[in-house]
This record gives sequence, C-alpha cells and structure tokens, in this order.
Amino acid sequence: MNNIRCFIPAFFIIGFLMPGTASGQSQATAWKQAESPLMTKWSAEVGPENALPEYPRPMMKREEWQNLNGLWDFKISRKGDDGGEYNRKILVPYPVESALSGIKKKVGAANRVWYRRTFRVDNPHENGRVLLHFGASDWETDVRINGSYVGKHRGGYDSFTFDITDYLKDSGQEIELTVWDPTDLGHQPVGKQTHDPRSIWYTAVTGIWQTVWLEYVPHGYISDLKITPDVDNSRVKVELETEGLSPDHKIRVAALKEGDTVGESRGNPAQTFIIPLEDPRLWSPETPFLYDLEVELLDSEGTVVDRVSSYFGMRKIAIAKSDDGYTRLFLNNKPLFQLGPLDQGWWPDGLYTAPTDEALKYDLEITKKLGYNMLRKHVKVEPQRFYYWADKLGIIVWQDMPSGDMRPGQIPGRTHESARQFKKEYKRLIDARYNHPSIVMWVPFNEGWGQFQTRDIVEWTKNYDPTRLVNNASGWHDQKVGDVIDMHEYPGPDMPDAEDNRAAVLGEFGGQALVVKDHLWIQDFSRAPSHYETSQSKATLHETYDRMIEELRALKDEGLSAAVYTQTTDVESEVNGLMAYDREVVKFDFEHLQEIHQQLIEE
Repeated sequence: MNNIRCFIPAFFIIGFLMPGTASGQSQATAWKQAESPLMTKWSAEVGPENALPEYPRPMMKREEWQNLNGLWDFKISRKGDDGGEYNRKILVPYPVESALSGIKKKVGAANRVWYRRTFRVDNPHENGRVLLHFGASDWETDVRINGSYVGKHRGGYDSFTFDITDYLKDSGQEIELTVWDPTDLGHQPVGKQTHDPRSIWYTAVTGIWQTVWLEYVPHGYISDLKITPDVDNSRVKVELETEGLSPDHKIRVAALKEGDTVGESRGNPAQTFIIPLEDPRLWSPETPFLYDLEVELLDSEGTVVDRVSSYFGMRKIAIAKSDDGYTRLFLNNKPLFQLGPLDQGWWPDGLYTAPTDEALKYDLEITKKLGYNMLRKHVKVEPQRFYYWADKLGIIVWQDMPSGDMRPGQIPGRTHESARQFKKEYKRLIDARYNHPSIVMWVPFNEGWGQFQTRDIVEWTKNYDPTRLVNNASGWHDQKVGDVIDMHEYPGPDMPDAEDNRAAVLGEFGGQALVVKDHLWIQDFSRAPSHYETSQSKATLHETYDRMIEELRALKDEGLSAAVYTQTTDVESEVNGLMAYDREVVKFDFEHLQEIHQQLIEE
C-alpha cells in the first residue's frame, strides 16, 4: 500500500464536511423534548448538536461524509395538501410520535409529514458525486433537492440512496421530503406498530427514524460489498458493486488481522475476489474475532481513487446430526445450544430509535452479561450499528422479517401488490444485512401473521443466501420446509417433536411478568396482555425462571436445539421484560443467570 498513490480532492472535502443548518436551526429554544410517561437516562444526552453523530454504516466506511441529523423544519398536513408554512422543529432521526423528536403527535394514514433543511456542499460539480443516504424512513418517502423532484422510496426498514449531484446549486442547498405511512391500515410490513396500541401492539412510528447523511464519492466508485466467509476452506470471498467505472479500473482487496495484512487479492471489479486465510480465527459468542477488510479502487496509473473499509467474521452455521443422534444447530461444525431473549427494540423516549449509540449497545451488553448467547430480533430491523455491536460483542441473531397485512388463518390471502411489496422489502433486508456474522437465521414469518407462499419464499431464501438457516414460520403454521421446526409455548417451556432433517427450536416461551413500580409506561393494565403469568416478587420470578431453565435442560436431552425467552425489556403495556422499559432496573441477578445459562448451553 505504501507505494500506491491516493488522490482525493481536498478542496471538495473541506466544504463538504462543514455542517449545513436548517433555517433557524441555531435557535435551540425552538425545539425541546416532548413529555413522555417514561424516559431513559440517555435522553438527557440528546440534543440538536449530537443526535446520533456516529458513522451509520460501519460495514462499509468512508472518511468523507456529513451527518444531516439535527433540527429540521417540520409540518403535518392532510395527505392531499401541502399544509402551508413550516411551523415546527423536529429532531431527526427520531420518529414523529416519539418524545425525542420534540413533536410526539399521532399522524395517521389520512396525513403526511414534511421535513426541510438546508446544507452546504462546496464545489458540488467538480471531481465527484454527492450521495444522499437515508438509514430508514417509514414508509413512503418523496425527496426534493432545491425544489426539484429526485425520487420516491417505499419501505420502512431498509436504507436508500439518491445521487443528488445534478440537483445541486453552486451554493446553498435545500432538501425537502414528505412521508406518508398508513401503518396497520396498509398492506406493507409494519411489525408491531399500530394506530391503537394495546396488549402486544405498540405505538406507530412515522417518517425518518434512522440517520440521514451525505457522502462524497468519485465519479467511479465502490457502491456495495458482499462478504462471504468459507470456514471449511479457510478463505473469504468478496464481491463488489460499482458505479461509473472505466475498463482500466482495478481493485485491491486485503484482509487484516490485528492490523497486519494476512491476505490480498487484486483484479477487475467484476470478478469474485478469493482471499485464503492461514489457520483462521473463527467468530463465535465466546470469541467474536473480526478481521478488518480494505477495498481500494485504482485507476489506470495505480492511483487510489476510492477506498472503503469493512470487516468480517469467519463463522459457519448449519444443521447436522450430533453424537446423540438428534439434528441440532451447529456453529463452526460444533453443536451449540442457542439461548436468548426475544428482542423487540423499542424505547420509551425514541420508540423505534434508540436515544444514543450507547443505549443501542447497552441492550446487547446486558443480554451478554446475563449469560445469553443469542437473541431473536422480533419483527423489526435495526440500524446497521446494532448488528455491528452484535458482531463485536459476540451475540448470535435470528432476524425476523417485519410482519404486515396480517390475516390470521388465511395464509394465501395477500393481494398481488401486498405480496410484491413484502418480497421487495425482504430481499432488501437480506442484501443490507448479509455481511454481518452475527446473523445466522432468517425468519420470514411469525405466528402466521401475513404468512403466504411459505414454501416458495423459503426456497427462494435458501437459494439466495445459502450461508444461513431459514426458519419457515416461528410459532405455528409450519409448512414442513426450512432448517428448523419452531413452536411457541406460554409459559412453557416445551418443544416440537424432533425431526431427522430439521432442528427443533422453541421460538418463544416464558413471558413472566413483574411490575416494577415507578418504571411503567402505563398504569392501566386492563390493556395489557392477559396470556402472561405475573410474579408478585423478584424472588418468585427467579424461582419460576429457574424451573423453566431446568426443564429446558431436560428438553435439550430430547433434541431441543434453542430457546427464546420473552423478552429483553418491558414494552409499553407489557411488563414481561428482563429489564424495565426505561432500562433502569434489571429484574434478574446477573451472576445467577450466567451460571444456570452456562450450564444449559455447555452441558
């Protein structure tokens, strides 16, 4: 690398990195957090100058970027009109209904929301392109730059990008967007959002809920990476997507171990790059080792014109027969019992959006500290930094596809448009999270919610991503396909009958409730779930949980491969979390749970 020249137009970057400001944005008094029944300790750290400032895409990092989080002009209008003048400030990227946004208003399907801000890019038409990235915006987002229409995106959980270079003026830029979200009145994936939150259904989320940012790239650049570990052959495979390249461009890919280059491959951008690794260190919950990856784009003279950094973990997930004759989950060619919580990913102050990156990491740290080795991310997709922390900390993830268009008992009942939207968003989920070693299983359907064409979707998933397992239906409506057979049992535990060709897992159990006074979202528990058992004390909760773990040990001997306890935290009217909703109280003893979980996992 030391002999390779690198050219990046510094005059462009200097202007690019200077933050833009929305009109009146310096007047912090124009915005304040809204009142909420419950807040986390991190909410006090959140303000216009530090709203999720971290780099949002750790799986493919560049140095030149500009964060557009902060105060934006805001208004709500009826769906068919423009709503007049902007009359509020909103703190992006917190959703409209959240306290941290400063708005905290119900929007509804009859309305749309509007956002506007200015930003600065010096010399916008020289030596490169300017990309506008959205981490996620729920659901239908239309974008304008300097009054010109740029494009539309439909999807509430996936990132999207517009090349806005040709819409920029010589100085002084403005972005405006509108978002419409029918939530559970539409056919699109929504997860647990509803306009009438109660029981196991939670407050709706509208609009921007992940980081918005600008990125400078050269005219020819690397647009995406696909990284596939091959444990059995001690190598990693890297594939690229690029834009605007000439036939003379070349690629260099290097794998690094603790700062030292341990493998390298060079060639044409369209080829697959294979990097052998001598005696590779494997990724697991016990030793979550990550290799660094550097990818450089070189012009015909050998000058580096684009560079991105990434990482990967060497891990293999599979099902196989164990020595006792049962089909089990295997990690890196060894059986591993997977135990963890059902993780909803909701926050009392930010709803879908964690107040800070530290808060996002905290839930994973507590999960790890309690002795779990996995979690099931339940009908929600998190920002990429969540999976980055799971990769770093060593937590296995089963990833649900957010449910939608729910018609219980009518598996074939989706319209053509509904099915098409599901498949588009499901493919985007797999594409966007493919590189994360922590994710080992895709779960397209939960408890029959909007379930349809199960066999076709499982077959497509297995062909599209053969490196991971597929859970065809967590809970019920099993169609006898995929890699696992999954049942839910409350309070449980229990297990499905062991099979020869699929591993038996318990996708949900437990749900033991314990009310923690002064840490509640609601006081009226008439709207709370009725099918969970309530413990009257922490001691009783521990006794019940200990009994469940002991029963899991017996079920493991009968072929059970994994169990998912409901759930990580209390959420709104649910009080069955390992933690209170504000994360101030952990209801279990760390050392005790570590001990009994270790016994269950390692026996």
